[in-house]
Amino acid sequence: MKLQAPTSGCRNIPYHPPMLRTHGASGRIVIVLHGGPGAPGSAASLARELADEFRTLEPFQRRADDAPLTVARHIADLHAIVANCGDPRPALVGHSWGAMLALAYAAAHPGTLASLALVGCGTFDLASRAKFRARLDARMDAAFRVRLAALDEIADPDARLSAKGALLGSIYDVDVLPDDADSPPADARGGAETWQDMLRLQEAGVYPAAFAAIDAPALMLHGDDDPHPGRMIHASLQPWMPQLEYVSWARCGHSPWRERAAREDFYTTLKAWLRVSLATKPRG
Repeated sequence: MKLQAPTSGCRNIPYHPPMLRTHGASGRIVIVLHGGPGAPGSAASLARELADEFRTLEPFQRRADDAPLTVARHIADLHAIVANCGDPRPALVGHSWGAMLALAYAAAHPGTLASLALVGCGTFDLASRAKFRARLDARMDAAFRVRLAALDEIADPDARLSAKGALLGSIYDVDVLPDDADSPPADARGGAETWQDMLRLQEAGVYPAAFAAIDAPALMLHGDDDPHPGRMIHASLQPWMPQLEYVSWARCGHSPWRERAAREDFYTTLKAWLRVSLATKPRG
């Protein structure tokens, strides 16, 4: 699948630096959001697999440019796609940071989505983030720390981020299938700017409180062995989103669609959720 400007996949989108890949030729629209921030293409295999039943759009989020990247800028870019994709109410599927962006978008634009699926969602409170860091720390032995520190010698920041992501995958995952994603380079500066803005918004009390505005059905899909503590994250979000459901898998890490023990049931669950939510008429 070639990278293309979104006007090839959607109608009249006023497009910016981000790019878009499309997968599949028919069906309702599902927009798949990659993680990071700054890891374009990291959910490519997920987007491709969903294309047997849905038309999937895989945006590559805006890279660092002359102005600092913010959550609001990513929301605006995503809204250009949602509003012009030709589907009155597409579904969003976000992985990791992409799940966090999906929530931020849904809060800013209620009434625009059929549903949200949050795969390996990131953290929105200090307790969950501390648990995440403690889990990572417990999985790093001395040899691993030496290997991780050695990557700081890589001069190019984007290459350094990619190398660290690949190494950390070994403690985020359990038993994953190889991923053949054809991805552009990572975006270290854009990822750092975006993440700092997300932390700022959390510290200011904007998130997760803003998620009370989300009116779409929402489902968390999480591996029990993901260092992100899924049940804690769910508990931190549910007061604002009582409709938020939770499904998890044993022997499964941060990317359930790649995990041998969970892959089949993950896709069965996600596709059924999308099928039902996209067929449901909006209330009112």
